[in-house]
Amino acid sequence: MAPSSSAARKIFPFNGSVRKRTEAPRCVCSPLSPPSKKYKSLKEIMKAVEFAVIEPDYGDAMCEECGSGDHADEMLLCDKCDKGFHMYCLRPIVVRVPIGSWFCPSCSVQRRVRSFPLLQTKIVDFFRIRKRSNLADKCAYSPDARKRRRRSGSLVMYKKRRRLLPFIPTENPARRLEQMGSLATALTALKMEFSDDLTYMPGMAPRSANQARFEKGGMQVLSKEDTETLEHCRAMCKRGEWPPLVVVFDSCEGFTVEADGQIKDMTLITEYTGDVDYIKNREHDDCDSMMTLLSETNPSNSLVICPDKRGNIARFINGINNHTLEGRKKQNLKCVRYSVNGECRVLLVATRDIAKGESSAILGTILAFI
Repeated sequence: MAPSSSAARKIFPFNGSVRKRTEAPRCVCSPLSPPSKKYKSLKEIMKAVEFAVIEPDYGDAMCEECGSGDHADEMLLCDKCDKGFHMYCLRPIVVRVPIGSWFCPSCSVQRRVRSFPLLQTKIVDFFRIRKRSNLADKCAYSPDARKRRRRSGSLVMYKKRRRLLPFIPTENPARRLEQMGSLATALTALKMEFSDDLTYMPGMAPRSANQARFEKGGMQVLSKEDTETLEHCRAMCKRGEWPPLVVVFDSCEGFTVEADGQIKDMTLITEYTGDVDYIKNREHDDCDSMMTLLSETNPSNSLVICPDKRGNIARFINGINNHTLEGRKKQNLKCVRYSVNGECRVLLVATRDIAKGESSAILGTILAFI
């Protein structure tokens, strides 16, 4: 028997609103249970497999030069043919692991270097060459004046000291443009800026740290006559008159420097330039052309020149990695550290007569000095 309406009101009071019952879940799961696993379709799996990278096993790599698989930590693998080469088996010897991609001598033949445009306006802007306003720079250096100073001195017996000679630039302006264009090409390829001075960047060693008096054991002072020669060479470079050198690209050795004319013994070639930094900040640096600038008693305060972002033609001069008799025969330049007005400077000087077409080479390894 159905209940009466009055009884229904007492049991189920009606307040004027109607609530709809929500649908109960079909499967009541515990809140702690893991969600159901969704499997990928075979189509999705095969699509991902197309882009999967499988690293090959290079554990059995052999050196193409010596045929040995020893010293795997000193073996380079070509990024094109995957062949292995010991760093000490390559010629020239690779001192450090290269940054980025590396190609073996066979694969590097196909590399192409984009040449810098041989336009005088672009060359002038790139090297910030100044136009000669007067003859003061041209007459600043005079060999006759040096002779007069020698004769005016007292007659004192002393050991004759060899003086530095200024470089003789190429007379042909078109050829000088090609020489500067070759250097601009090399600097541009390495994403470097040209700088003919030591640069002191924020976060590196300040200029106040470059004091020759801090040198362990002392540093030789550049004489007044040689200082005039240095300033004369710097003035010539600012006018666009460069030493007879050209930068060439070799498929095996990269960028190298060759003499583009006869260079006499004791000729001042250029100054080694770049960013000056503490050697402690460059212990794990991959730059392959660092040069010692200051060697202090406290090694943490020693300075190096780092031509990885800024530099000049000295950056591309080869270094001979051995001190054998054959290596010494190839040497035609030396790096000499001098105190110039109280600051340390590194000069590149010819050690013998250099013929046209001969590659420039310094005896010594990275961070070495003579």
